[in-house]
Amino acid sequence: MPVTPPSTQVFARRATLARAVRLLSEFRFEQSDPARFYGALAADTAAMVCDLWLAARGGPAAGRTVLDVGGGPGYFSAAFDDLGLRYIGVEPDPSEMHAAGPPLAADPGDFVRASGMALPFADDSVDICLSSNVAEHVPRPWQLGNEMLRVTKPGGLAVLSYTVWLGPFGGHETGLAHYLGGARAAARYARKHGHPAKNNYGSSLFAVSAAEGLDWAASTGAAVAAFPRYHPRWAWWLTSVPLLREFAVSNLVLVLRPR
Repeated sequence: MPVTPPSTQVFARRATLARAVRLLSEFRFEQSDPARFYGALAADTAAMVCDLWLAARGGPAAGRTVLDVGGGPGYFSAAFDDLGLRYIGVEPDPSEMHAAGPPLAADPGDFVRASGMALPFADDSVDICLSSNVAEHVPRPWQLGNEMLRVTKPGGLAVLSYTVWLGPFGGHETGLAHYLGGARAAARYARKHGHPAKNNYGSSLFAVSAAEGLDWAASTGAAVAAFPRYHPRWAWWLTSVPLLREFAVSNLVLVLRPR
């Protein structure tokens, strides 16, 4: 995949250093003010998805259906609604689904409790299937990816974004201790805080590499782009460098277009 294929050129103009700094500054509010953090992330993600659709299809995404796999309580719902898309959220964990009170989707009926590895939707049933930072939390991430492709209409878009294990945020709340090993980082966190991490290595957090995602995407025959989600456009070349990308990409976006 070229560094800037035609399917990403619209979004590439938005991928500036100012955007990267703004998003990075919001990460400090993830625990203390999740509505602020996820609201900012949702707006950026919805804009990214619409840009990718415009580049790939030559028209606006308004009126299309987007299925958000692992949507939590639905923080992304309002952002997609504002851009004129019909949002459907999928979340397997009831505690996550209600973490912000009732599901936040405009219509609670558009929120489904289900696993991303076994989506309860028909083949070719949605225009866009999104998974934002979920693949590292499931034991079989590429089964999730295959399910996303299955439910996406031919010519639609599947956008799978995940945190790369060897990047600086791979350990999530355990910080950089994951470089000592996932199990050791989990044990260290539990000793320090008196309880396991929410994203606990081996149960709700798994080591997923950039190479694995790129290999899976290539094997599907549907891959059209891959780039670092939060990096400015001039740093996207990092995705094409083996080993370096494992440490420097941080969060990898895979864009696929089923045929």
